[in-house]
Amino acid sequence: MSNVLTHLGDMPVAEFLRDYWQQKPLLIRNAFPDFESPISGEELAGMALEEAVESRLVLENGDTGPWELRTGPFTEEDFLSLPRSHWTLLVQAVDQWLSEVAELKQYFRFIPDWRLDDVMISYAADQGSVGPHFDYYDVFLLQAEGKRRWQQGPKVDEDTPRLDGTPLKILQSFEPENSWVLEPGDMLYLPPQYSHWGVAEGACTTISIGFRAPSARTILEDLAAEVAHGLPEHLRYTDPGRVPATSPGEIDSASVELLRAQLHSWLEQPQNIAQWFGAVMTEAKYPDTVALDAGSADDWREQLPQGAELVLNPASRCAFCRKPESLFVDGETFPAPLPFAEKFCETHVITQADIEHYPQLAEPGALIEQLVAQGTLIYPPEDF
Repeated sequence: MSNVLTHLGDMPVAEFLRDYWQQKPLLIRNAFPDFESPISGEELAGMALEEAVESRLVLENGDTGPWELRTGPFTEEDFLSLPRSHWTLLVQAVDQWLSEVAELKQYFRFIPDWRLDDVMISYAADQGSVGPHFDYYDVFLLQAEGKRRWQQGPKVDEDTPRLDGTPLKILQSFEPENSWVLEPGDMLYLPPQYSHWGVAEGACTTISIGFRAPSARTILEDLAAEVAHGLPEHLRYTDPGRVPATSPGEIDSASVELLRAQLHSWLEQPQNIAQWFGAVMTEAKYPDTVALDAGSADDWREQLPQGAELVLNPASRCAFCRKPESLFVDGETFPAPLPFAEKFCETHVITQADIEHYPQLAEPGALIEQLVAQGTLIYPPEDF
């Protein structure tokens, strides 16, 4: 895409990926020159009134104690009753509702689409924050309006002491190693597990572009189940050529090594692993949002010849794989010609020309009909 970032400030993206990505924080001054926020704090609050939108309020000094967490949807009265300072509103997946926010994701396509989580936007009153904490994902923190002071501390983990009495994972102690004030267009990159604390200096809006990766626990649990499902019953632990046991009650190291080697051979299924990974990494974060549009473009057979387009639902995800040749959409695998799959995952658009090139995709019960029926393919949406 023409608007993919080639530089982060003065730094080439290739240098960033080599020296900073998942390794160490980076402050990027004027990453987006003359940046104008795609949404105001008032508009963000309006989104938080809606049932379909995930939103949270964090009050440093709440009615129930320090670092109170409230979950939406909210009412206008909720916002009118807030104090003048020390609170933050967070709204998830704003990119699914506003095209101007979704367009920001294009700039970060130097990282694969399937790694991107969503675009969260926060509005903070003066001195508002969510406390000192850490995350398990990479994030770019783009300042949209006003000023926010970010303090960055050391890497921490789940064993680092947390503050009691709040559902938020607030660190008990926080020793900053760096401190910066970000203004509109400035951006801070943080790798996983770096502690940080952002405090608004006056009212401000911050856009968080977050990236996801499945945990080792999730990978092992899900992948093992996927691989095991395809293994025949006769495939078992074997130990031909065994020597006489010297201690019958012992699980000896040779047996453990033999099992390790057999496990490796059972897992050596690159095609199944690719199929599993493609499905997992394209699961919709908010499948109920996708379902809201189920069948909304049922008349596509009449509309596309007249110039209409089908687009990927903003709440949906897609990816493709060359080996095995597959298209993954919202956690499912679909057969599709590789040139089509590659183009669709790049553009997220289907036109009449695609149907003319690949008429099998438009057959009854085939790919397009399935994706329209589940809400994955829709007409270009109007903003929230």
